[in-house]
Amino acid sequence: MSITDAILQNVSRRQFLGGVLSTSAFVVASQVLPESVWAQDATIKTRAQTAPLHPSIYLGIEPDGAVFIVTHRSEMGTGIRTSLPLVAADELDADWSRVRIEQGLGDAAYGDQNTDGSRSIRDFYDAFRRAGAAARTMLVSAAATQWGVPASEITTENHNVVHRGSGRRLAYGALVPAASQLPVPKAEDLRFKTKADWKYVGKEQPIYDLSDITTGKAQFGLDIYRDGMVFASIEHPPVVGGRVRTLDDTAARAVKGVLQTETIGPPTGARMFQTLGGVAVIGASTWAVLQGRKKLNITWDDGANASFESAAFKQQLLQTVSKPGKVARRLGNVDAEFARGGKTIEATYSTPMLAHAAMEPPTAVADFRDGKVEVWTPTQDPQAAQDTVAAALGIDKKNVTVHVTLLGGGFGRKSKPDFAAEAAILSKRLGKPVKVIWTREDDIHFDFFHATAAVYHKAAVDAKGRPTAWLSRSAFQPIASTFVENATEPMSMELDLGFTDLPYDVPNLRAENGPAAANVRIGWFRAVTNNFHVFASGSFVDEMAHAAGRDPLEFLLDLLGPDRHIDLKAQGVDYSNYGVPIEAHPIDTARLRRVIEVAAEKAGWATRAKGNGRGMGISAHRSFNSYVASVVEVVADARGGFTVPRIEQVIDAGLIVNPDRVRAQLEGAAVMAVGLARNGAITAANGRIQQSNFNDFPVARMNDAPMRVNVTFVDSGAPPTGVGEPGVPPVIAALGNALFAATGKRVRELPITPVPPA
Repeated sequence: MSITDAILQNVSRRQFLGGVLSTSAFVVASQVLPESVWAQDATIKTRAQTAPLHPSIYLGIEPDGAVFIVTHRSEMGTGIRTSLPLVAADELDADWSRVRIEQGLGDAAYGDQNTDGSRSIRDFYDAFRRAGAAARTMLVSAAATQWGVPASEITTENHNVVHRGSGRRLAYGALVPAASQLPVPKAEDLRFKTKADWKYVGKEQPIYDLSDITTGKAQFGLDIYRDGMVFASIEHPPVVGGRVRTLDDTAARAVKGVLQTETIGPPTGARMFQTLGGVAVIGASTWAVLQGRKKLNITWDDGANASFESAAFKQQLLQTVSKPGKVARRLGNVDAEFARGGKTIEATYSTPMLAHAAMEPPTAVADFRDGKVEVWTPTQDPQAAQDTVAAALGIDKKNVTVHVTLLGGGFGRKSKPDFAAEAAILSKRLGKPVKVIWTREDDIHFDFFHATAAVYHKAAVDAKGRPTAWLSRSAFQPIASTFVENATEPMSMELDLGFTDLPYDVPNLRAENGPAAANVRIGWFRAVTNNFHVFASGSFVDEMAHAAGRDPLEFLLDLLGPDRHIDLKAQGVDYSNYGVPIEAHPIDTARLRRVIEVAAEKAGWATRAKGNGRGMGISAHRSFNSYVASVVEVVADARGGFTVPRIEQVIDAGLIVNPDRVRAQLEGAAVMAVGLARNGAITAANGRIQQSNFNDFPVARMNDAPMRVNVTFVDSGAPPTGVGEPGVPPVIAALGNALFAATGKRVRELPITPVPPA
């Protein structure tokens, strides 16, 4: 089943891992962990798989004791290239200095490789733990046979097998020949180390590539070079769906170093990850092709999307949420409660489109030879790159090899491999390796944008300000539009992220969604639709608290109601739960309550300064199966500006594998959230994106960013869950709430700093 077919069949229903969707990312319809990962005769030729002892596709040991561990996920700054191997190395009881990490190629044999949705540890912790435990068990069994003692008397210690009764010990390498002849133990027969014996998991550990990255030795996508390679830069249609009407490339070809131009046709049907089309300038250097692009004389047929105006579209969304929509969740009878009269509160919130703007713009190198192609690219999803390149070239995906480089950031953009397809198309035409370079302007103009949104809330409240009825409406450009031509309704998964899963104790609740067209490419972005949904609901909770004259923290805790697991199915929600069974990861309000309480304590909420330009705001949310509470402190000045002296981030993500990396993710999420809330906005006029670089789509500067971000972990004893994305949404809401506390002015529209007219 192709991605397209799967989505066409399931676009309006629950999307779950192992099918079409997992949280924020589309994946090939296959198992997360296929049986092939335990096959000892797999065709993958990594050092891990060709080593004599290889109980798993992820791990192998050589007779010299070298341990090779494959990371099949993509490293973009999260530390996953280090964290998953740490799990296997700990269970193996390996000496970390003797571990070598390999990057896996794109291959379905690894299982799901889509590094999106904050789920790498969640989905593969057990697999890597099993890989390490299986190898350790086989080594112990080999030693037991050699020494003629029961395996139960043997232990392991830092790359050695030890029999304490006799004082004998053997290094792992010496046992590899014998251990490699043993069958791989079944999962149910493995005995795992206790938490007290862990030496890597849960401990601070530098990333594996730290030295290479800091000394410039590490290879990112832009560093790749192949002999005989030429460079390409593509002038894309300025409006999505546009095409070349006329082309005069005479001046471009006259630029020194420019070799030729090539026209790439526009996409057909659903946009998917197809190339945008346009005119590629081919040359001997990056400089030459960029200068050549400037000399192209093109007239464009802009097509149907030339009428897209973001300002007018925002007004359409606001109109959409002002009237009834399609019901996505229903509890009790909202209409009857509103009809009783009494006090009501309502507010509408809006957010703009956003660009990913990762540090490294998209790039790819492709080398097509004899019906096969090799691609080197910073991709979050090498299997999607295989599929996309194969479709673009009309070849079988087995003839597409995707090498994954380090990524200079991703945020979801680099799981959409249109740029890899461009390189492959050009390499096939030219018969030589081609490197496609996207500029920052290309990156921002032609992104898969985070959707613009409008969200409306209305509540009937009792004498204590508690809602007795709550109506929510949401409208935004759906991610579904990228996969189903002209789709205007989101997949149910898009509504499950912060909209249909409100955790509050309200007797009457209804959530509705309205349609929205997408005149640009829309894709998942860090935290996905949680961002605008939680900005709205988190702000509205604060509004209700202030309307009741109650402390926002006390009100928030009261609104959570009794500790419980929320049953959304009983309320008409076929909840996707970020791709895992709800039984394994329930919506647990006790865990949410705990992170709120800890965040308030860490922030000194009870003694906080109020008014006179100083204020604190709080918000909390469960996303990617993790629980995060954020407290933001602001100081506003008389000119309308503000600083953020401190943010407290408290997370319950279950088991923490590498605290250093989790802390970095929560810190980065806080900085990113503040930057986006302050200044982030992508606008369009005549179908054209108006922003082009960091001068008009700024990331957080030093004076914008929080001065201090403190991160606290709450240990609930739960299995590991996501950490890369859940730190963003509550910060956005808490920032707006803090500004209200400081200034008395409510933030209902982002960005906080208005976008100047073009």
